Amino acid sequence: MVSTNDLKTGMVLELDGHLWTVLFFQHHKPGKGQAVVRTKLRNVRTGAVLERTFRADEKVDQAILDKREMSYSYHDGTHYIFMDSVTYDQLTVEEEELGDAARWLKENQSVYLALFDGRPVSVELPASVDLRIEHTDPGVKGDRVSGATKLARLETGVELQVPLFVETGDTVRVDTRTGAYLTRVQ
Repeated sequence: MVSTNDLKTGMVLELDGHLWTVLFFQHHKPGKGQAVVRTKLRNVRTGAVLERTFRADEKVDQAILDKREMSYSYHDGTHYIFMDSVTYDQLTVEEEELGDAARWLKENQSVYLALFDGRPVSVELPASVDLRIEHTDPGVKGDRVSGATKLARLETGVELQVPLFVETGDTVRVDTRTGAYLTRVQ
């Protein structure tokens, strides 16, 4: 149990049987009455955001997450298989539990899995990943307007906009948070 006076951004709480990450908190003392703590919380599983107000010094359950570095092994059609980098144990993760992170996974990539009671609750990807362009149309000669882009399909199946000079077979760096092209990798 932790007091609402001790909340910090990024802390994970267990409320009503669900895990919530603290995005924002503010101590508020109205002119009359008792002090309160206003919070903005994000559901770890669904990503839903909730604003909730607690009484100052109210006790809430803090969830203790076990973060482990794991290596992505393969996808068997319905599950993603990860291997612990230290113990070499394999962990099976459902597609729904990975969510949007599955778009950026490629074999042997290191990620951090947050586990709660032995079950994965979130995946922490690196800020950017290098992926090979599987297919893109060639840039048309003379079509060199500054900032022009075209659609490209990556090796993971994700489609994104890339500059005209990028060709099939090139490797590009992609921001995993926004899904945007960053640069071509030599």
